Amino acid sequence: MKELLDVVGAWRSEGVGFGRAVVVRTFGSAPRPEGAVLLWADDGRIAGSVSGGCVEGAAAEEIERARRDGHARVIRYGISDEQAWDVGLACGGTIDVLIEPHVDERIVEAATSLGSALVTPLPPDTPRAEFGPHQPGDGALPAEPLRVTSDGELTGSLGDRRLDEQLVDEARDALERGNSRTVELGGRSLFVEAFPVRPRLVVVGAVQVAQPLVRIARELGYETVVVDGRASFATRSRFPDVDRLIVGWPDEIADEIGLGPSDAVAVLSHDVKFDEPAIIEALRRGCRYVGAVGSRKTQADRRARLLAAGVSADDLDRLRGPIGLDLGGRAPAETALAIMAEVLAARYGGSGRPLRDKARPEPALV
Repeated sequence: MKELLDVVGAWRSEGVGFGRAVVVRTFGSAPRPEGAVLLWADDGRIAGSVSGGCVEGAAAEEIERARRDGHARVIRYGISDEQAWDVGLACGGTIDVLIEPHVDERIVEAATSLGSALVTPLPPDTPRAEFGPHQPGDGALPAEPLRVTSDGELTGSLGDRRLDEQLVDEARDALERGNSRTVELGGRSLFVEAFPVRPRLVVVGAVQVAQPLVRIARELGYETVVVDGRASFATRSRFPDVDRLIVGWPDEIADEIGLGPSDAVAVLSHDVKFDEPAIIEALRRGCRYVGAVGSRKTQADRRARLLAAGVSADDLDRLRGPIGLDLGGRAPAETALAIMAEVLAARYGGSGRPLRDKARPEPALV
C-alpha cells in the first residue's frame, strides 16, 4: 500500500472515488504476496496489482460492485494448472482477496506514518471464485480493524487478554519481518497488514565496496548510514546518496543514531580498531544482521579476540563473516550485491539457495 500513496493522494485531489483489493491469504505458488494491493477508481483507472494476471480484472469488477452496494467481502480466486496459461495465473496458485468499497483513512495513516500494523478480522469461511461461467460468492463483512504499534501498543481488543497478547506478538513479528500475513487465533482469521518503519543499513567503513552497497540498499528501500573515523573517506562526494554520513567511532555514535534490533550492520573497514568495537556494539544491541569482512583466518583470529574481550559464543554465532553470500564475484559492486543479498535473506528468513533447488521434489524414501 505504501507504494500507492501518491496515487491515493492524486485521486483524492481530483475528487475521484475508489476502492481497493488486498491479498490476505495465499495458497501454493501465488504470484503476489499477502499485502499486495490493487486500487480501482470510479473512472476505470487501476493502480497496483494482486496477481499480475486476469485476477486484476475480476478484482476490479468486485471493487466496482462493492462501491455500488457498500459491502466489503473476501473472494477466493483459484485456477487449475491446466487453465492457468489462458488466464495469466501460470503458477496455478490460489489467493484470498479482501475487497473494500473505499480505502479506510486508518490504512492511509498507517501506511504514511509507518511503524504499525492494522489487523482486520476476516470471515471464517471464504468462498471459492472460479473463472468461467461461475460467479464469485460473497463472504461475510470484515469487522473493524485493530491497530498494533511496533512497541506493542494495541488499539482495540479481541475480547480476550491472552488472544490480545498473541496478536501483539504476531503483529510485531510481521512488522519486524516487513511481511503482511493472515494468522489464526482463537478460531478466528485475522489479516495483519504490516507497515514497518523503513529498514536501515548501517555501514561501518567508507570503503569502495560501501559505495555500491549504499546505492543497492537505497534501491531496495533501506535508509542508509555510513560511519567512518576518517574524514577523508566519509565525504559527500563519495557518498552523494547516503541518508546520513558520520565521521566518528562506530561504538561511540551508536546512541546518536539509535542503533538497535531492527538495524542491519555491515562492517567493512578491515581495520581492527574500527571493526571490533563496531561488532561488539552491534551484537550487544541485538541488531538483526551483523556481518564483517575478512578471510577465514581473519575471522578465526577476530573470534578469538572477541571471546577474550567477553563476547559470548552465542553472540558470536550471530556474526556473519566472511560477509555476504557466495555469488562468485569479486568486483566492488558484485561484493556489495552479495552482502545485500545476505541482508535480505536474514530479514525474510530466506535460505540463500537457488529457487530451482527448492522447487525440486524431495527424494523418495526407500
